[in-house]
Amino acid sequence: MNYFELFSLSPSFQLDLQGLAQSYRELQQQYHPDNFAADNQDNQAAVMQKAAQINDAYQTLKDPLARAQYLLRLQGIDLSGEQQTINDIDFLMSQMALREQLAEIENAADPEQAIDDFSTLLKQQRSDLSSSFEKAYNEQNFDLAADHVRKLKFYARLQQQLQQLEEKILDY
Repeated sequence: MNYFELFSLSPSFQLDLQGLAQSYRELQQQYHPDNFAADNQDNQAAVMQKAAQINDAYQTLKDPLARAQYLLRLQGIDLSGEQQTINDIDFLMSQMALREQLAEIENAADPEQAIDDFSTLLKQQRSDLSSSFEKAYNEQNFDLAADHVRKLKFYARLQQQLQQLEEKILDY
Protein backbone atom coordinates (compact mmCIF):
# COMPACT_ATOMS: atom_id res chain seq x y z
CA MET A 1 0.00 0.00 0.00
CA ASN A 2 1.52 3.33 -0.99
CA TYR A 3 1.23 6.49 1.10
CA PHE A 4 -1.60 7.93 -0.96
CA GLU A 5 -3.62 4.74 -0.65
CA LEU A 6 -3.02 4.75 3.10
CA PHE A 7 -4.87 8.06 3.29
CA SER A 8 -7.43 7.10 0.59
CA LEU A 9 -6.02 9.75 -1.76
CA SER A 10 -5.28 9.72 -5.47
CA PRO A 11 -1.59 10.24 -6.26
CA SER A 12 -1.37 13.95 -6.97
CA PHE A 13 0.94 16.85 -6.22
CA GLN A 14 -1.96 19.04 -5.11
CA LEU A 15 -3.42 17.83 -1.84
CA ASP A 16 -5.98 19.08 0.62
CA LEU A 17 -3.56 19.47 3.52
CA GLN A 18 -6.32 20.00 6.08
CA GLY A 19 -8.02 16.80 4.90
CA LEU A 20 -4.67 14.99 5.03
CA ALA A 21 -4.12 16.20 8.61
CA GLN A 22 -7.62 15.07 9.61
CA SER A 23 -7.08 11.61 8.08
CA TYR A 24 -3.70 11.42 9.83
CA ARG A 25 -5.26 12.14 13.21
CA GLU A 26 -7.98 9.54 12.62
CA LEU A 27 -5.47 6.86 11.60
CA GLN A 28 -3.22 7.71 14.55
CA GLN A 29 -6.16 7.23 16.91
CA GLN A 30 -7.13 3.97 15.20
CA TYR A 31 -3.60 2.52 15.34
CA HIS A 32 -2.38 4.05 18.59
CA PRO A 33 -0.27 1.41 20.40
CA ASP A 34 -2.10 2.02 23.69
CA ASN A 35 -5.26 0.64 22.09
CA PHE A 36 -3.49 -2.70 21.60
CA ALA A 37 -1.69 -2.98 24.96
CA ALA A 38 -3.57 -6.19 25.84
CA ASP A 39 -2.82 -7.89 22.50
CA ASN A 40 -0.04 -10.39 21.94
CA GLN A 41 3.45 -9.17 21.03
CA ASP A 42 3.11 -10.02 17.34
CA ASN A 43 -0.02 -7.90 17.04
CA GLN A 44 1.56 -5.08 19.05
CA ALA A 45 4.59 -5.14 16.75
CA ALA A 46 2.34 -5.02 13.69
CA VAL A 47 0.46 -2.05 15.12
CA MET A 48 3.73 -0.26 15.90
CA GLN A 49 4.84 -0.78 12.30
CA LYS A 50 1.52 0.56 11.03
CA ALA A 51 1.78 3.63 13.28
CA ALA A 52 5.34 4.25 12.01
CA GLN A 53 4.15 3.86 8.41
CA ILE A 54 1.35 6.37 9.05
CA ASN A 55 3.87 8.86 10.49
CA ASP A 56 6.26 8.39 7.56
CA ALA A 57 3.44 8.77 5.06
CA TYR A 58 2.13 11.93 6.70
CA GLN A 59 5.58 13.53 6.93
CA THR A 60 6.19 12.74 3.26
CA LEU A 61 2.85 13.88 1.89
CA LYS A 62 2.56 17.11 3.86
CA ASP A 63 5.91 18.41 2.53
CA PRO A 64 5.72 19.48 -1.14
CA LEU A 65 9.33 18.54 -1.96
CA ALA A 66 9.09 15.15 -0.25
CA ARG A 67 5.70 14.58 -1.92
CA ALA A 68 7.17 15.38 -5.35
CA GLN A 69 10.06 12.98 -4.75
CA TYR A 70 7.63 10.30 -3.57
CA LEU A 71 5.44 10.75 -6.65
CA LEU A 72 8.51 10.19 -8.82
CA ARG A 73 9.53 7.19 -6.75
CA LEU A 74 6.13 5.67 -7.50
CA GLN A 75 7.11 6.05 -11.16
CA GLY A 76 10.42 4.25 -10.57
CA ILE A 77 12.57 7.40 -10.26
CA ASP A 78 14.36 7.54 -6.90
CA LEU A 79 16.07 10.89 -6.27
CA SER A 80 16.93 10.28 -2.61
CA GLY A 81 20.64 10.47 -2.08
CA GLU A 82 21.18 11.33 -5.72
CA GLN A 83 24.24 13.42 -6.53
CA GLN A 84 23.39 14.23 -10.15
CA THR A 85 24.43 17.73 -11.13
CA ILE A 86 22.22 20.24 -12.85
CA ASN A 87 23.36 21.31 -16.29
CA ASP A 88 21.01 24.29 -16.58
CA ILE A 89 23.50 27.19 -16.62
CA ASP A 90 20.82 29.87 -16.23
CA PHE A 91 19.45 28.12 -13.16
CA LEU A 92 22.90 27.72 -11.65
CA MET A 93 23.68 31.39 -12.29
CA SER A 94 20.43 32.42 -10.60
CA GLN A 95 21.31 30.20 -7.62
CA MET A 96 24.71 31.91 -7.33
CA ALA A 97 22.99 35.30 -7.38
CA LEU A 98 20.58 34.16 -4.66
CA ARG A 99 23.46 32.90 -2.52
CA GLU A 100 25.23 36.25 -2.89
CA GLN A 101 22.01 38.04 -1.93
CA LEU A 102 21.67 35.76 1.10
CA ALA A 103 25.25 36.49 2.16
CA GLU A 104 24.58 40.24 2.02
CA ILE A 105 21.53 40.13 4.29
CA GLU A 106 23.56 40.18 7.49
CA ASN A 107 25.12 43.54 6.50
CA ALA A 108 21.90 45.10 5.17
CA ALA A 109 20.69 48.38 6.66
CA ASP A 110 17.53 46.59 7.83
CA PRO A 111 18.36 42.87 8.08
CA GLU A 112 14.86 41.90 9.20
CA GLN A 113 13.32 43.54 6.13
CA ALA A 114 15.98 41.96 3.94
CA ILE A 115 15.08 38.54 5.40
CA ASP A 116 11.40 39.13 4.69
CA ASP A 117 12.12 40.27 1.13
CA PHE A 118 14.41 37.32 0.45
CA SER A 119 11.90 34.89 1.93
CA THR A 120 9.17 36.29 -0.31
CA LEU A 121 11.44 35.94 -3.34
CA LEU A 122 12.27 32.32 -2.48
CA LYS A 123 8.62 31.50 -1.89
CA GLN A 124 7.61 32.89 -5.30
CA GLN A 125 10.38 31.10 -7.17
CA ARG A 126 9.64 27.81 -5.36
CA SER A 127 5.97 28.21 -6.18
CA ASP A 128 6.75 28.73 -9.87
CA LEU A 129 9.03 25.70 -9.90
CA SER A 130 6.45 23.59 -8.06
CA SER A 131 3.88 24.52 -10.71
CA SER A 132 6.35 23.47 -13.41
CA PHE A 133 6.90 20.17 -11.60
CA GLU A 134 3.18 19.55 -11.37
CA LYS A 135 2.66 20.28 -15.06
CA ALA A 136 5.51 17.98 -16.12
CA TYR A 137 4.32 15.24 -13.75
CA ASN A 138 0.74 15.45 -14.96
CA GLU A 139 1.97 15.26 -18.55
CA GLN A 140 3.98 12.18 -17.53
CA ASN A 141 7.22 13.88 -18.51
CA PHE A 142 8.96 12.34 -15.52
CA ASP A 143 12.51 13.23 -16.56
CA LEU A 144 11.57 16.92 -16.69
CA ALA A 145 9.64 16.56 -13.42
CA ALA A 146 12.79 15.05 -11.84
CA ASP A 147 14.84 18.04 -13.04
CA HIS A 148 12.34 20.36 -11.34
CA VAL A 149 12.65 18.38 -8.11
CA ARG A 150 16.44 18.65 -8.25
CA LYS A 151 16.05 22.42 -8.56
CA LEU A 152 13.52 22.51 -5.71
CA LYS A 153 16.19 20.91 -3.52
CA PHE A 154 18.38 23.99 -4.11
CA TYR A 155 15.55 26.18 -2.85
CA ALA A 156 15.02 23.96 0.18
CA ARG A 157 18.70 24.37 1.11
CA LEU A 158 18.49 28.14 0.61
CA GLN A 159 15.40 28.26 2.82
CA GLN A 160 17.23 26.35 5.57
CA GLN A 161 20.19 28.72 5.33
CA LEU A 162 17.86 31.70 5.50
CA GLN A 163 16.24 30.30 8.65
CA GLN A 164 19.66 29.77 10.24
CA LEU A 165 20.64 33.32 9.37
CA GLU A 166 17.36 34.66 10.74
CA GLU A 167 17.93 32.80 14.02
CA LYS A 168 21.43 34.24 14.22
CA ILE A 169 20.40 37.80 13.42
CA LEU A 170 17.30 37.83 15.60
CA ASP A 171 19.14 35.90 18.35
CA TYR A 172 16.57 33.10 18.80
